[in-house]
Amino acid sequence: MALFKRRTVGKPGEWFYCLKHGTVEEGPQCRAADRFGPYDTREEAAHAMDTARERNLEWETDPKWHDMGKGEGDDGGEPPSS
Repeated sequence: MALFKRRTVGKPGEWFYCLKHGTVEEGPQCRAADRFGPYDTREEAAHAMDTARERNLEWETDPKWHDMGKGEGDDGGEPPSS
């Protein structure tokens, strides 16, 4: 028995954005690695790249992502010599 199914059948009304083709699809038509979703509406799926861009910007400007922790070169200098 295969560990993973090759084709996943989506629920009616699920929308995906295919990264490979740059199109909105109802149901998963392309492989999971090539799509964003599922989205509740066709409109949400159509704006998938905008949503991803906005989220990436939020993460890039989130100070928690840039917190190196104590003692990990956060002062910008060289590590202490032993």
